[in-house]
Order: sequence, then structure tokens, then C-alpha cells
Amino acid sequence: MNFPEPSRCPWAGAEPIYRAYHDEEWGVPERDSRALWEKLILDGFQAGLSWITILKKRDNFRTAFEGFDPHAVAGWGPDKVEALLQDPGIIRHRGKIEATIGNARAWAEIEAREGFDQYLWRYVDGVALQPRYTTQAEVPPSTKLSEQVSKDLKREGFRFVGPTIVYAFMEACGLVNDHLTGCHCHDRVAAMKAG
Repeated sequence: MNFPEPSRCPWAGAEPIYRAYHDEEWGVPERDSRALWEKLILDGFQAGLSWITILKKRDNFRTAFEGFDPHAVAGWGPDKVEALLQDPGIIRHRGKIEATIGNARAWAEIEAREGFDQYLWRYVDGVALQPRYTTQAEVPPSTKLSEQVSKDLKREGFRFVGPTIVYAFMEACGLVNDHLTGCHCHDRVAAMKAG
């Protein structure tokens, strides 16, 4: 028996890997510091590329970056950068690889000071924003809040964290629920807003 496909946000497309990401991960409030860092790094690697490219390489990234352990990555130097530039399983972009190492060091400072999760979630007072968009055209590429978070992250030493990257990250990690109201995930994710 064939059941009709549930209504999804248009960007989810038809590829199974993309639909699974949309249905199971995107917008779900993430409160683990290490996982938040991983998602921010992957959003930075996406800059100039499609998210499906990153999704298809995510397991390779996880292997190459030691499970996205920021403590391990923070200790890397030029030799590791050169080795990663030879890895065809990831995006071989020197600036993004070097930024990841610097971002690991910046993450470690925030994590020690207050917790990276606490640092990020305070921007929304610990509760996911619920804009309730009905069409994809309403969803902005960035907001005043993502501009502020971007500015603050840069001040902390992060790179590849412009306002558009930060907004995509906020959507992915559930700081804002941008599932359209007609999407089958919207209400489920909205119910998770307080974590």
C-alpha cells in the first residue's frame, strides 16, 4: 500500500538523505556543546556550496575531524592542514580547514567559561523562536539576531560565521523553528521549543 508523502518544507527535495535530514534533524533543538560546534563548522564548510554536498560528505568529515572533537582539533597545526587538503572525502578548502582549527580553540574558551550551549541558547532566552512562516519566500536569509550572534562569535575568534551562515545554523539547531506551518515537522519541533 502506498501512503501519500507528508507535506515538507520545499527545500527538502526528493533525495532520501535530504528528506531524512529534514524530517529527523533539522530544527530539532540541539543542546549539546560539541554537537552545536559540529553543526556550526559544517555550516561554515557549506558556504558557497549546497547543503546536500555537505550531507553526503558528513561521515567523511566526522572521520577526518576526529568525530568533531574540538579539544583534539584545537591542537592541530600546519601538518594536519596539509594532510586534510589531500583528503578527497571532505571539502578541501584551506581557509575553511584553518578556520575550523581556530574555531575549535575559540569554542574551548567559551566552553570553559560558560558552556558553548549556554552561550548560544541565551540569545533566545533558552526557548526556540517560533516565527510561523507559511511560505519559503517568507523565511529570511539572515536576521538582526543572526547578525548579532555572528558579530559576537567573530569577536570570540570564530571565522566563517557570517550572518547567513549563523542563521542557517540557528535553523538547523532549533534555536529558531523555520519549518513552515504546513510542514509535518512544524508542530513536533514547536513542542520541543523549551527543550
